[in-house]
Amino acid sequence: MADSELKQDKPGVSWPLLFVAGAVLVLFLVLGAMLVQPGRNVSTVPSALIGREAPETALPAVEGLIRADGQDMPAFTSAVLDGELSLVNVWASWCAPCREEHPFLMELADDDRLQIVGLNYKDTPKNAARFLGTLGNPFDAVGADGNGRTAINWGVYGVPETFLVSADGTIVWKHVGPITPGVMANDLLALIETQASLP
Repeated sequence: MADSELKQDKPGVSWPLLFVAGAVLVLFLVLGAMLVQPGRNVSTVPSALIGREAPETALPAVEGLIRADGQDMPAFTSAVLDGELSLVNVWASWCAPCREEHPFLMELADDDRLQIVGLNYKDTPKNAARFLGTLGNPFDAVGADGNGRTAINWGVYGVPETFLVSADGTIVWKHVGPITPGVMANDLLALIETQASLP
């Protein structure tokens, strides 16, 4: 048998494949550079809902949640937002960052210029009640979003997320992630002041 017959063809370099791989690598490098830009606020996520009316909402109350006056906690429906400056907070008892931001919600609960409405995301009533029983309840109304569909309507990426809804029902601000001292000082308190001063 001739030597040429014994030699196996070696796979050659596929230049088109290398070109595609190189282009993908460059794309990832560009995206990575964008993500680590100095001063970039990773919690600022564009929302198609900013400047638009808050989504129609009709969530049931979280079973077992009681207000400070002993009455059942109201459900989260669109009617709750009517005519009130509202901070809508998406939270869950299993969410560690929700626990971190909770003191700031408790602080905001003392502000008579707005109400705080909770959207309890994929939680159980027992765990939600235990969470608020332990840390305090800043909410004026809380709705149970057991299957997460209402959160999708609000454009929620995860928990926690917070929206500021004007008295006329327009979403004016969205924050992804926990509320922090920086968020309070740099964004939220100024927005509340502006919205509360509107006629």
